[in-house]
Amino acid sequence: MRSRNGECAAELQTAAGLFNPQLVQMLLELNREIGSDVFIAANAYDLNMDFVTNPRAYGFVTSQVACCGQGRFNGIGLCTILSNLCPNRDIFAFWDPFHPTERANRIIVSTIVTGSTKYMNPMNLSTIMAMDSLV
Repeated sequence: MRSRNGECAAELQTAAGLFNPQLVQMLLELNREIGSDVFIAANAYDLNMDFVTNPRAYGFVTSQVACCGQGRFNGIGLCTILSNLCPNRDIFAFWDPFHPTERANRIIVSTIVTGSTKYMNPMNLSTIMAMDSLV
């Protein structure tokens, strides 16, 4: 949306980028008050941005064109019967202007389960589940 060459809208990216650091700080404070790591934050924004800046590292051909939509980059509207549809959704990072493809979502979920603190804070889901099973 609002793009002439496939880039993300700067003001929307700035707003999204401000959210996760504040969420992590809030959850760290809540965990400190409780005295245990009860809450974890998943930073899907940074992972999505990794898809955007380096789609080939994840096996995607592009992040600038959505698989299904209208307009030059399929960045207008949601996927409808009138949309352009890509021939292979597995090589696209985004399904429509807003949502990752199924393959991208699988990468996101895998990162939530086993990822580093770059994306998961204070720990990933498998670590907190293992800790919970010891209790």
